[in-house]
This record gives sequence, structure tokens and C-alpha cells, in this order.
Amino acid sequence: MHRPSFLKPLALAICAALAPAAGMAASPPGTPSDKLPATRIRDLSYGDALFYFYQDESFEALTRLAAFSQWGRVPNHEAEAQLLLGGLYLELGLHNEAGERFERLLTDDVPQAVRNRAWFYLAKVWYVRGYDERAEQAVRRLAGVLPAELESERVHLLSNVLMRQGRFAEAADLLDGWQGPQDWAAFARFNLGAALIRDNQLDVGARYLDAVGQLQTDDPELLALRDRANLTLGLAYLQASEAASAKPVLRRVRLDGSYANRALLGFGWAEAELGDYRAALTPWLELKDRNLLDAAVQESWLAVPYAFARLDAPAQAAEYYEGAMQAFGQERARIEQSIERIRNGGLLDGILEREATGGSYGWFWQLKDLPDAPESRYLYAVLAGHDFQEGLKNYRDIVYLERTLARWAGDFEAYRSMIDTREQAFEQRLPRTDALLAQGAVESLAQRRGALESRLDEVEASRDVAALGTPAQREQWARIQRAEQALESAAPGEETDALRNRLRLVKGALYWRLAESYRASLFGQRRALREVDGLLRETQDRWERLGRARGSVPASTGGFGARLDAARERLQSIQQRLAAAKQRQNQYLARIAIDELDAQKQRLGAYQVQARFALAGIYDRAATTPAGGAGEGGTESAPARPGSSPAGGGAP
Repeated sequence: MHRPSFLKPLALAICAALAPAAGMAASPPGTPSDKLPATRIRDLSYGDALFYFYQDESFEALTRLAAFSQWGRVPNHEAEAQLLLGGLYLELGLHNEAGERFERLLTDDVPQAVRNRAWFYLAKVWYVRGYDERAEQAVRRLAGVLPAELESERVHLLSNVLMRQGRFAEAADLLDGWQGPQDWAAFARFNLGAALIRDNQLDVGARYLDAVGQLQTDDPELLALRDRANLTLGLAYLQASEAASAKPVLRRVRLDGSYANRALLGFGWAEAELGDYRAALTPWLELKDRNLLDAAVQESWLAVPYAFARLDAPAQAAEYYEGAMQAFGQERARIEQSIERIRNGGLLDGILEREATGGSYGWFWQLKDLPDAPESRYLYAVLAGHDFQEGLKNYRDIVYLERTLARWAGDFEAYRSMIDTREQAFEQRLPRTDALLAQGAVESLAQRRGALESRLDEVEASRDVAALGTPAQREQWARIQRAEQALESAAPGEETDALRNRLRLVKGALYWRLAESYRASLFGQRRALREVDGLLRETQDRWERLGRARGSVPASTGGFGARLDAARERLQSIQQRLAAAKQRQNQYLARIAIDELDAQKQRLGAYQVQARFALAGIYDRAATTPAGGAGEGGTESAPARPGSSPAGGGAP
């Protein structure tokens, strides 16, 4: 038996310890730490993967981190990335990949608490997957002082591993001297007691089960465990023909618990073994009115008329046998219809249709709801079984991968459209680009820049202050020069002399203003020329890149297209393999369900045959017994007792 809380969200437990938080303050010197040292994100790609990790998108984080690591984009976080990959692989149930990384990376450089947690969760995955030797090796890697909760789980897990390997004595030695929390101790002792009984060591196993069966607790989980321990021990006593010992044990099972039906059936058989058939009818009649889908209830439909027959009440026995035959026949017909529905497909689609379509995947995913279908009422037991649950997880992962690949296939169309758009744009712009490159515009601009520098040098050498004036000032200076030329050819006179004096005054004032701003203007022109040099260099660089792109763009675009086509073919191949795996997994799970329904149908058929023969025997005795004579109900054959038929079963 596995404790329900045995499986914990790995992302919050191991991955949180393995994934360092960015910007965290380091622990004070001398303070023991159970986490990896704090680090700052120095690779953008690593931060991108952590973003999806902290969004609980484990598959997306795993995909990106694996790709970034392969491309060498996390050089500053390679060891941390591999540890995080190990945690993510383990969360998704890929224990082999996780184990390889832990073997390689969980060295003494990693804090012991982190190593312990990683190995412990890996041991739990291996245990659930059935790799007992690997699970034991991983558990024994735990070292140092463990937290109380982790130590309790360690003892519980190791004892289960030892018992599953048939090493009961070692498991008993481990548990005998262990003083752990009540809940973990109870589960461990129950498992050991049940295993010892299966190993035909009733006296030893009874001590463990009896202790669990008398727990004083209000915890619903432990109450259910207590009921199961009492049921297991009671049925073991019945199998050993110790009915007197079975009665007080079975009486301890709660009537409203999940094990009440089998306990009522077993208690009735204990009374019958002791010869008190009237007392046996009390639990059996109570059980008969419950859900016929339960195997114990089905057996009670035979046990009740059997008890009436033993009490020399053939009329009541015959009535109940006839009712049992009719009920069993109706249920067999419904089971056959359910089997046909499963054979026609749709079982898993119906089971998973209520699940979220986006992110349910991984080892910790559990089925929560059953579809509203006729076959669901018969499949509670098989759907709760370990094999079916593990297979259903695999099927759910396949469905998730199928949807993910379909989404990626849609992305390929977008990528191809991008490449086609780029090629089309290149073809459209190519004539203009070639025309521009043929113009030699950069050389022309460089020549114009050289001419400007030569002119500025001349202005500076001749101190031509008017050349650096504003456009208005240069226009005024040109008008003054034209006026001077006109006055030179004018006839001498008083008016001419007055005009020359006024012109000289205006020229002097303008020259003074030009001379005052000359140095600042010259500096500004030199600075503008340097800015032109920078722009020319950038233009030249872009011009050269444009020339290179002119020849490289077709090649790069074609390379992207070839890679895209290769990736598309690979994706299609994976989709085909995934579809085949999905079909095989669907068939496997359907076969498990059909086998379970067939077993139920065969059991009901066997019960129906028993009822028919018993009823025939009653009629035969009634026909051959003289009127008023005593019946021979005591010769009625008994149905199978708990433990010898599918209804009873051995130790849970």
C-alpha cells in the first residue's frame, strides 16, 4: 500500500532547491545551507528557461534549457542548468535521464541536503516504476542527519523496497526499533504485516496488523488504514479457519468506511463457520441491499440463500437464488455492452476529455474525474490500479506531446511564410539596391566633403570673415562690394564723397560684427565637418554591409529554408511514431479494462451457475421429499468464502 501523500510535487521540492534564485543574498558565514549557492543570472538564455520554470511550464522550460545547453548558450550556468534539467526530467517521470545527470553532477560540491533530496525523489520514482534495486541504491545514498519528515519517508520507502524483494526479516529489523511519527509508522507496519501474511507467517504478521488495527486517531487517512488492517487480519484468520479470532477483528471495521462491504461479508462467514447461520444473515442481508457492482455484495446474493437453506427455509432460499440469477444476468448483459463500447474505441478520449487541454502531463498528473459513460461504473477498480494509472499517465503525455507537435507544425507555416516574405522583399528591392550601388554615392559624398574642407582652409588662411557670416550678412557684404565698385567710377564731388564716407561706416560696422563671430563660426564649421566625417564613416560601413548582403541574403535565406524543411520532415516522422505509440498505448489500456470487465463477467457467470445449481438442488429435494418431511438444507453447497474467490481476496 502506498500512502497518498507519498507523491509530492517535485517542482516545488527538488527543482526549487536545484534552481538557484537570481539576486538572492548569500547565507551568513558559518550558517549551514540546504540550497545551492545564490547566483546572478549572467546568460540571457538561462533566464529565459527559468522564466518558464517559475511559470510551472516544466516541459517548455525543459525543451528550451536542453536546446540552449546543446547550442552552448549557457556557458556561465552549465552545471546549474544540468542539475535543473535533472530535476525537470525527474518531475516528468524520465528517471533514467535524471539518474544519469545526478550520478554525474551530485558531487561533494553540491550541498548535502540538495543531494539527499534529489536521490530520495529519484528513489521514489524508481520504486513506483518497479526498479527496486535502483530504488534501494538511491535510498542508501542518503547521508548525514535528515529532516524528521524526510527520515520518516526514507524508512517507509526502504521497508517497502525490502518487502517487495521478499526480504521480510530485514524489513522487520528496520521497523522494530524505529520510533517515527504515528502516520508513517502505521503505514510501514501495515505493509510489513500484510507482506508477512502473504508469506504464510500469520502469527508474526498478526502482531503488526493488530497494532495498526487498534490505532486511536481522528485522522481520516489513518482511520481508513485501521479499517484495512482489521479487514486484512480478519480475512487472514478466516483463511486459516480461525473464525473465532476473525470476529472481534472484523467487528472493528467501521460500517460507513470503504472496507465495510468486505468486512460485513467476512463477518457473516465467520458466524457461518461457527455454525450460527441466523447471525450470519444479519450482515449478509445488510450487504445484499448495497451496490451490486461490489464483488462482496455479489457474493452476498449467494450467501443469503445459502444461509436460508442451512436454516431449512427452502422457499426463501429459492426466492433469493432466483433474484440472484436475474440480477447477475442483467449485470452480465450490461458488462458485455460496455466491453463492446471499449472495443470500438473512445475509452481514453472519454476519460481525458474533461482534462485541461493545455498543461496536464508528467509523473505527478492524476485522473480526477470519470466520464459519464455506462462502462465507467465498472471501471473504478481498474482505473485505480497502478498499471492502469501508469499507462494512463503515459497516454496523457503522448496526447500532450501530440498537441505540442501539432502547434509546432503550425509554427513551421509561419516560419516558411517569413522566409517567403523575405525572399519576395529581396527580389523587389534588388533593382533599387543595384542602382544605388552603381551610383557611387559614397565616393561622391567624400569628394564633396573634401571640397568643403579645402574651402574652409582657404577661408581660415585668408581670414575671410564674410565667408563665415550668416546668409543675410553675406548678402549685405556683397551689396557693399557692389556699391564700392560703383563709387569708384563715379565723378568726384561733394555728394560722392559723402556716399563713400557713409559706405565706409556701414562696411566697418558690418566687418566688426563679422570679425566678432568669426572664431565661433570657424569652430562650428570645423565641428560640423567632424560630424560629417562620422556620418560618412557610418554611411561607408552601411554601404559595405549592403554590398555584402547583396550576395549573402539569397544564400542565408536558402539555408534557413533547408533547415526548416529538414526540421519539418523530422517533426512529421516524430508525429507518425507518436501516433503509432498512442494507438498501442490505447490498445494496451483498453485491453486492461476489457480484461477487468471480462473477469467481472466471468465471476458473475460463475455465481449465476452456482445459483442455478443450488436452485435446482432445492427443487429436486422439494420434489423428492415426502409431504411434511424435513428438508435437507444442510447439504447445500456453500459459495466461495472470502479469500478463496475474487470477491474476498487475500491480504490487501
